[in-house]
Amino acid sequence: MSSTGPKPKVLRIGSIDHAQTAWSALGELADLVESTATNRAEFIQECKDGKLDGVVAIYRTIGSVTQTGLVDEDLLNVLPRSLRYITHCGAGYDQIDVHACSARNPCVRVSNVPTAVDDATADVNMFLILGALRNFNAGMNALREGKWRGNPAPPLGHDPEGKVLGILGMGGIGRNLKKKAEAFGMKVIYHNRRKLSDEMSAGAQYVSFDELLSTSDVVSLNLPLNKNTRHIISKAEFAKMKDGVVVVNTARGAVMDEAALVDALDSGKVFSAGLDVFEEEPRIHPGLLSNQNVILVPHMGTWTIETMLAMEEWTIGNIRMALEIGKLKSPVPEQADL
Repeated sequence: MSSTGPKPKVLRIGSIDHAQTAWSALGELADLVESTATNRAEFIQECKDGKLDGVVAIYRTIGSVTQTGLVDEDLLNVLPRSLRYITHCGAGYDQIDVHACSARNPCVRVSNVPTAVDDATADVNMFLILGALRNFNAGMNALREGKWRGNPAPPLGHDPEGKVLGILGMGGIGRNLKKKAEAFGMKVIYHNRRKLSDEMSAGAQYVSFDELLSTSDVVSLNLPLNKNTRHIISKAEFAKMKDGVVVVNTARGAVMDEAALVDALDSGKVFSAGLDVFEEEPRIHPGLLSNQNVILVPHMGTWTIETMLAMEEWTIGNIRMALEIGKLKSPVPEQADL
C-alpha cells in the first residue's frame, strides 16, 4: 500500500463495544467509515448512490444483519467493486454466502473468529448440560413464584458422572467442551465430517452419526449451520435417540427442527433441553417457553467482556493484515485454498 496515495476505506457495520483503541489505531492505515442505513433497502441505496465507493474491507457483526440483511448475491452485486474483504466478528458466519463471495469478480475474501469464542461458548454449553441434566429450570421458576420447589416438585434430575456425552461437531468449541465434560466424569464420543487425529480428539471416541444418536445420554450440537446441517436433528433423529435423552444446542438454532424438539419434549422422549440459540431469534417457539423442562439462554455464549474484546480485536487484526500484506489471518475454511 502506497504511503503517499489516498488511504483505502474500511466500512464498519454494527458496533465495536470494547476494542475502540484497536479500531482507532486502524485509522493510521485506512479511512474508517460507517453506514447510516437502518435497514437493507437503505443500505442498498447507499451503495447505489456511491456513498460507499472505495471501500476495500468491511467489519461486520452478527447484529449488523438488521442493517444489511444477509450478505447474499443480491447484496454483493450492489456493494462497491473495490471491496476485497469481509471480516466477520463471530465464529458462525451463516449470514454470509461464502460461495457467492468466491464467485464474485473481483472475489471477496471472508474471515471469521474461529478460536476466541471457544472457551466462553463451551462454558455456557456445560452450564446448559448440567442445568438440563439436573432439571433445575422448573425448580428455579417455582422459587421465583414463591412456591419453593413447586407442588408437585419437579422430577429428579441426573448426575453427569458416567453419562455418555455425544458431541456433534468436534471443532474448537466441541473439543473445549470435551475437557470440561470429562472433569464432571462424563464419557465423550463424537461425530464429525471427518475423524480427527488422535492428538486432536484427545481420547474421545469417533462414532457414526446414528451411533451417536442411539448411545448418547446427552446430545450436544456444536456444528456450523449450512445447507447440509440445517435441521440435521429432526423427527427421525429424535426417534433414534435414547428415551429420556438430554439435548443441548449452542451452535445455531436451525441445526435442529424446533417443532420436532417440542414434540419430543412433550412425548417424554427428550427428558430436558438446554438452548442458547433458536431458529427465529429473537422469537422463541411457544412450546419451548411453556415447557418447564427446558432451560433457555438468549444467545449469550460469548457474552463476556474478555471474549467480546478478544473477538473484536481479532476481527480488526484481520483487516489490518489484509491492508498490510493482502492476506487474512483467519480465512473461512471454504476459501482456505484461494
